[in-house]
Amino acid sequence: MELRQCALQALCVADAEEKSALTLAMYAQRATISIAPGAQLQVPEGISLPGHPARPELKVHTAMGRRSPATAEGRAILLHAIAHIEFNAINLALDAIWRYEGMPEAFYQDWLQVAGEEAKHFRLLRAHLRKWGHDYGDYPAHQGLWTMCEKTADDIVARMALVPRTLEARGLDATPQIQAKLQQTAAPDALEAVAILDIILREEVGHVAIGNHWYRFLCAQRDLDPEQHYSWLVSHYEAPRPRPPINLPARRQAGFSQSELDWLQGQL
Repeated sequence: MELRQCALQALCVADAEEKSALTLAMYAQRATISIAPGAQLQVPEGISLPGHPARPELKVHTAMGRRSPATAEGRAILLHAIAHIEFNAINLALDAIWRYEGMPEAFYQDWLQVAGEEAKHFRLLRAHLRKWGHDYGDYPAHQGLWTMCEKTADDIVARMALVPRTLEARGLDATPQIQAKLQQTAAPDALEAVAILDIILREEVGHVAIGNHWYRFLCAQRDLDPEQHYSWLVSHYEAPRPRPPINLPARRQAGFSQSELDWLQGQL
């Protein structure tokens, strides 16, 4: 079993349950799985990435309705949206593993950890939805995360900058606000969701830290100033701006410098 080839195979899988199971199986074998950093892999003919199930229906993000946690239905829609983000995050991590050749083995091990934990998050959320009478696929979703994945496919520096340390870092900012709104309802399903989001937030800090580490590694390799280049990448790729409030403790824990945080706050 070779990690990068297995990651590509899992990325091609459409069924959400099978994809997450395959990803968790790879993660369970992380101590012994072989890695071929130099292998040049190709997407199988006739396959478009990523593999995804027929449901949920995919819409542009501007067509998505608001998700108020004040009602049981609103909470289900909210948790479904987060489950879809976690499903996309599995794909993003798998894509980083197979697509970018010639990196140190630690790079692939780090993204395998991300993929495995995202698969765990997706399953926790799906189990929660099922417990309360819903399932993944019941509501429409959008592909915002994967759109940035496609934009940065040919530039690993941009990928590390704009997926983990930009889009996923926005989750560090948003999660405490979501939890506060859920707690206000005091509903049993809402409080269970808060506990799941605690797990996700804690591990997502580590995922953003991995993105920060490899972004800085690549900048040093290419003699790029990481802060100046990040500003250029955000503009060039039209990356979403952060939304207040910024979760400063979580971002510091994930490796953002004070000057980066000052710059981000200046973008609000």
